[in-house]
Amino acid sequence: MKTIMLVCAAGMSTSLLVTKMKAAADEAGDEVNIFALPVSEGVNRLAEVDCILLGPQVRFQKKQVEKALADAGLDKPVDVIDMKDYGMMNGKSVYAFAKKLMGE
Repeated sequence: MKTIMLVCAAGMSTSLLVTKMKAAADEAGDEVNIFALPVSEGVNRLAEVDCILLGPQVRFQKKQVEKALADAGLDKPVDVIDMKDYGMMNGKSVYAFAKKLMGE
């Protein structure tokens, strides 16, 4: 089972997107764990996940997350969610983006 972590400023604005991504995964027949946290907490859980997606509002912290991964000796995909998909809460598109990052 894959685990996808979404990070944003407070971990709250992504909760609806998480719900929509889970629905897209269910529709595809995939078993996946998806959750959201603020960046400050997310950097402490990097070892637990397969993919990290940043909300557009915290895109400036991508380098910080990449450094935390490197410091922990972890090689995991991390990228920023497309602003349009985030704004439209397009769970299907964001889930497809996460799968692509994980090489699926």
